[in-house]
Amino acid sequence: MDPHLLRTYVTVARLASFSEAARELGYTQSAVSQHIQALELDLGAPLLTRRPVAPTAAGERLLEHAGPLLLRLDAARADVVRMASAPEHGLTLAAAPTALAARVLAALPAAGVTLRVLARDAIPAAVATGFADLGLVDGLAAPSDPLRLPDVAPLTTRGAGEEPVCVLLPAGHPLARRPGLRLGDLADARWLDAPDAGLPLAHLRAANGGRGFRTALHYDGTDLHTLTSLAAAGRGLTLLPRSMATGAPGTAAVPVIEPRVVHRTELVHTGAPRGAAARLADVLTG
Repeated sequence: MDPHLLRTYVTVARLASFSEAARELGYTQSAVSQHIQALELDLGAPLLTRRPVAPTAAGERLLEHAGPLLLRLDAARADVVRMASAPEHGLTLAAAPTALAARVLAALPAAGVTLRVLARDAIPAAVATGFADLGLVDGLAAPSDPLRLPDVAPLTTRGAGEEPVCVLLPAGHPLARRPGLRLGDLADARWLDAPDAGLPLAHLRAANGGRGFRTALHYDGTDLHTLTSLAAAGRGLTLLPRSMATGAPGTAAVPVIEPRVVHRTELVHTGAPRGAAARLADVLTG
């Protein structure tokens, strides 16, 4: 399939409009229609209904393949451009907020750094497509177990640290003075759903056999201060790496003692990092 036609199709399906897709892509509406017709002719199946504009069953199936295919093409282009580009141009690091431990911040070069705090699921794609030179992803895992990352491109992952995790409770919570907590005992508590700031509830459910951890409040952001303030206000519990949970005003950080899980951070990059990226990678994974 011609990737230009495929990209046009994905845009029309996303916007549900031929005219809006033409505006976004910089084509005429007639050219967009011709792209869709050519793709349908190539595949021998209608991909879109016209009124309203919506994917057919065959079109829905194509969309499942299209995203990863186009991402791989973007990643390949970025990889080649990166290899052919001028040597050192600074360093761009993409990271989840809970991956930015004090030792990571201390290791950053004194100048020439761009730090992008992203949703953790977006970091592998950011590195693959050249939006970042290095990525730091994190999650809940058994000690020494690697994280499960989306297969967006040929990426290299290297362990960059592990530390215990704590449940963050309001300071006056009945469990705040416990020396440790079992995660399963809190499955029916009220939790903050903050997948891009704290450790996602999906990780907690996976550690608890897929059960429990209902949402009391959903926080759609990446700011840790806001998350810890919500926990202090009693809006729900959250799970954080120990270094980020300890000392948050108005809260108590109680270690998780069962199951045996840790907060794991991994460095993600393509090929062999160079310049400032190589030096930072060596520090973080050494």
